[in-house]
Amino acid sequence: MSLFLYLELMKKYSILLCTLLFSFFGCETSNNKKYNFIVVFVDDMGYGDVSSYGHLTIKTPNLDRMSYEGQKWTQFYSASSVCTPSRAALMTGRLPIRNGMIGSSTRVLFPNSDFGLPSSEITIAEKLKENGYKTAAIGKWHLGHKEEYLPLQHGFDYYYGIPYSNDMNAINAVTCCPGNNYWPQYDKKIINSDNYNVPLMENNKIVERPADQTTITKRFTQKTIEKINELKDDKFFIYLAHSLPHIPLYASEDFLGKSKNGLYGDVIEEIDHGIGKIITELKKNNLAKNTIVVFTSDNGPWLPFETHGGSAGLLREGKGMTWEGGHRVPGIFWGADIKPGVIDQIGSTMDILPTIIDFTNAEKISDRVIDGLSIKQTLLNRTSSERNKIIFYREREIYAVRYGDYKAHFIIKGAYNYPEGSNKKIVLENPLLYNLSIDPSEKFNIAKKFPKKVKEIKKIAEDHLKSFEPPKSLLESRTSDSF
Repeated sequence: MSLFLYLELMKKYSILLCTLLFSFFGCETSNNKKYNFIVVFVDDMGYGDVSSYGHLTIKTPNLDRMSYEGQKWTQFYSASSVCTPSRAALMTGRLPIRNGMIGSSTRVLFPNSDFGLPSSEITIAEKLKENGYKTAAIGKWHLGHKEEYLPLQHGFDYYYGIPYSNDMNAINAVTCCPGNNYWPQYDKKIINSDNYNVPLMENNKIVERPADQTTITKRFTQKTIEKINELKDDKFFIYLAHSLPHIPLYASEDFLGKSKNGLYGDVIEEIDHGIGKIITELKKNNLAKNTIVVFTSDNGPWLPFETHGGSAGLLREGKGMTWEGGHRVPGIFWGADIKPGVIDQIGSTMDILPTIIDFTNAEKISDRVIDGLSIKQTLLNRTSSERNKIIFYREREIYAVRYGDYKAHFIIKGAYNYPEGSNKKIVLENPLLYNLSIDPSEKFNIAKKFPKKVKEIKKIAEDHLKSFEPPKSLLESRTSDSF
């Protein structure tokens, strides 16, 4: 046998040989490797706000490096276009319609909300703790501010962050939408966060109020680094949920005024800088080889805030809507054994939970519907993802469905009355249809050309609605004293 042929055979059967020789040589496969996980979930960051996703002036060298060294997903979706339901979906791998974390008149939780993520739901942290993981949540929670709903009651060993959106509990500011007194807050040279009585919590206690949001990104990054060092000898899961770039925008002195993209760019570049520090810390502690870092966003950009609202790039519309700009977000996977490349498969934030379960060989959740699908093999081998559809809920109705390359819209509605007069809900007698592979901007309705495709996608929506009885919304009840 030639040397060349021998080497090729060794390469072909390396995984098998590795398994056979494990007990003698300590060879490690993905099935027995002890993975750590860091999930970075930023707030209101648009698809087009990262330079590797096409932004022309915001500099994100660390995210770009992650995109190059790992996988950049170009068709990655959040399960909702607003905060609370998207976070519930990430944590549970389930559409928020299944657990009451999506509402009609109230779309997110507020400081006077009565409820939060039900204790019956199983989170990523709870599943990992079953397998001996240490867990930490740092940043925005927004799944209930009452003690029974906070991270420590959902599988996390440690929590440091803001329990809801950073624009809530406004003192002298009204934040929803242009034409109010949000903008004058930023006419001054020195920006402070005194107009928002937002609490900063550690575990179940308030440690600072109002939270100094000018340093919040820096502090969330530092807490993450501290936890990496504290847990480096254990298996760990860290959920880093930056409260920015959700408005109001804040950057520390080191980044304020440094971006060509103004204050919004300052915010993104500080987040990116923090990501770089986290990656450096992983490498310093020799953890990069067994730590998977995920970077994504809870929904698209908040467009009414103009230059403070970010960009969806070539995608249509943004936060609050079921057009692509509301749901399609950056999706970057880096570290461990991830095979580098640009992935044009369909993925979802709901896929993170079953993927982590798959990586850790944890017992699968079998007592309820999990809408997420494991993308482990795509990450390791760039094989095709099993996901072929995305269901776009707004409030408690299906507005649109993507199936393969095609997306049909059954209901359309603007968000936040931007542009003015766009808030009217329109139930379409004739659904709209777009081929997203050649028309990601959803400009060209091809429903008349492909009536069978419209019918096929409509049936997917109908079958989904028939498959379960949604529980009552937990977001509508707002009788508590404001927290």
